[in-house]
Amino acid sequence: MTDYSTTRDRVEHYFDRTATHTWERLTSSAPVSRVRQTVREGRDTMRAKMLWRLPKDLTGLRVLDAGCGAGQMTAELAARGAQVTAVDISPQLVEIARKRLPPEHLDRVTFASGDMLSDDLGPFDYVVAMDSLIYYTDEDIAKALDKLGARTRHSVVFTVAPRTPFLMAFWWMGKLFPRSDRSPVMIPHPFKPLNEATGDRLVKIGRVSRGFYISECLEFRP
Repeated sequence: MTDYSTTRDRVEHYFDRTATHTWERLTSSAPVSRVRQTVREGRDTMRAKMLWRLPKDLTGLRVLDAGCGAGQMTAELAARGAQVTAVDISPQLVEIARKRLPPEHLDRVTFASGDMLSDDLGPFDYVVAMDSLIYYTDEDIAKALDKLGARTRHSVVFTVAPRTPFLMAFWWMGKLFPRSDRSPVMIPHPFKPLNEATGDRLVKIGRVSRGFYISECLEFRP
């Protein structure tokens, strides 16, 4: 079974070398295909759902945007007054996030490229991890949440791919057909075994299903 570090390296290779332009366009206002438009809309809805779990006023609170991508969540957290650490495994995506951040929020955001689990990032009041744990096993997600939770005051709000017939069909297709671009394959998770792996510390927040975007928002309470 692939371990955390191997999957992390594959994610880095994919987003920093193969899919950077795709994600830059998807997370902008540029025209995209109908399929990618559903993904864009689904991600917008999920981001709002995750932010709903955090206080509207984050002034004085430290928030880790774990897997910040092109920085949409980062910008919204900073707009609420949070001191944000925005980290992503892809230096290119971090640079896009940095360039897109409104100038008035620059003093509230620290950007970093590397492992979102690094102890060097420090302690936080909240952690948000949108679609950055979807490629990992139950065991690796549980270990990641334990590591993040150990230095998080309130909660870790994150997403996984739920185990639905639609997503399972794509998962088996990804397992059957080799990928020359080394793109990672997301792993669908039913709630019960994932919750058990974390010591029953998960809370269901809600699911978003919009075309090709299907994602489940969960909250981990340390």
